[in-house]
Amino acid sequence: MMTTEINAQDWQQTFIATNLLAIGYNAWVGYLGGERGVVICSTNSPHLSIAGETFKAHFIPRKNLAAFLNAWLAAPDTVLLQRHFMNAHILEAVDKYNPQKDVVFLLEYGNQAGFFYLTNLPITPPQCYQTVCKEWAEFEPQHTLLTGTKTQ
Repeated sequence: MMTTEINAQDWQQTFIATNLLAIGYNAWVGYLGGERGVVICSTNSPHLSIAGETFKAHFIPRKNLAAFLNAWLAAPDTVLLQRHFMNAHILEAVDKYNPQKDVVFLLEYGNQAGFFYLTNLPITPPQCYQTVCKEWAEFEPQHTLLTGTKTQ
């Protein structure tokens, strides 16, 4: 059973490392919207495309977080830290984290969810935002009309 827990933690850490730019970007955009909050992501409904699986991430502002956690944890098939003190712990983390350097992240997978307080990141949320915006500017497809010759 210990091996399963270690493998789950490895998978979660790999997921976070692979998606750090997107997580940091969403955290910073949300914070720029006016307040601290948490980035959430569910791997339960992936979008399949040529690039593989993608997952939506959302920013929940602090003012909506208590209601969100209560509704989420009330779902009969969600197993996350079902104890009341965990809600308080997550809310406290959101109240105290440094949006310039840290991210509060919830990851749903299967019928479980994990809580991560990401600190000492190799790239800060503002840097994630700048990098993603720069990439968009560089790689945004041009809107051009197709032209061709008309044959008769």
